[in-house]
Amino acid sequence: MVAAVMYLYPPKKINYLYGYRTTRSMKSQEHWDFAQRFSAMQMIRGAVTLIIISLLGYWLPFDLNAQTIIGLSMVGIMVTWMFISTEKAIKKEFPQT
Repeated sequence: MVAAVMYLYPPKKINYLYGYRTTRSMKSQEHWDFAQRFSAMQMIRGAVTLIIISLLGYWLPFDLNAQTIIGLSMVGIMVTWMFISTEKAIKKEFPQT
């Protein structure tokens, strides 16, 4: 849901409250605009992946504690993946900075 909002209504100007905010993404307006689009798409991809993984929980016999640990671990992995892939994409898109 948040990913869709970020994709449809990205922050227009660099700010310290809303959006994908890292040192690299805030270097210029061009960096900012690229980072907002790219990170929103990565969040959507991550959300779809998490939904598919969570649906597997219906058929795999894990107890509640195992499901909780797996779920939280997957969310952590997806967030880390989103940050790493977005930072790499910014670096690739703007190699001069």
